[in-house]
Amino acid sequence: MLHEHERIDQLYAKDIKIIQSSQVFSFSIDAVLLANFARVPKTGQVVDLCAGNGAVGLFLSKQTKAKIDAIELQPRLADMARRSISLNHLEQQMTVHTIDLKESLSVVRHNSCDLVVCNPPYFKGLPTNKKNPNEHLAIARHEIHTTLEEVIQISSKLLKTNGRFALVHRPDRFLEILALMQTYQIAPKRVQFVYPKAGKEANILLIEGIKQGKVDGFKVAPPLFTYDAQGEYTPELREMLYGK
Repeated sequence: MLHEHERIDQLYAKDIKIIQSSQVFSFSIDAVLLANFARVPKTGQVVDLCAGNGAVGLFLSKQTKAKIDAIELQPRLADMARRSISLNHLEQQMTVHTIDLKESLSVVRHNSCDLVVCNPPYFKGLPTNKKNPNEHLAIARHEIHTTLEEVIQISSKLLKTNGRFALVHRPDRFLEILALMQTYQIAPKRVQFVYPKAGKEANILLIEGIKQGKVDGFKVAPPLFTYDAQGEYTPELREMLYGK
């Protein structure tokens, strides 16, 4: 089950085991935040784009009976995701496709999804950025094979009318995200900023939109803090990680 340099971690709050590797990819707090932020349909079709080792889809699986399709370009990560699916006995619910995000519509029908989630590469793939020397991590973190625009465009094509889109990103891309969502007919509906601790600038952005939704009714959720003054996880974060 495990390959060299791999380990099994557990998200206790969801009772999910997940195969991780510090060499290629480990899910971060962002995946946990996105899975908790997204409003998950009880049934239907969910797609996880830029799925990595499958973390977001795995975490969502406990909240829904919907079919979950995970799209991941990198074979090594997709293989880890498939083995984690087996480890959690979720083969009937969850499928991993080792394809470029641009090919998503070859495996999932156009206008068919109730929810599309994505934890994409955050950094523009510009040569001025110091690329991560580890190729697996570089592809996961930098816009080498996909861009924010492509993620939002493909998500819009996958979603049915009134389907939801949920994204985790960085606050400095917020205005760009809003503009792209509107370009591709996803009405921004809800945003939440996550702060490392009180008194610091936000470092994570969660945003949800509805395909062809009304433009009114936009909400800003209460702020979320990762750590308290002592450097321990706040109660909200602890609950997301370890349960009540």
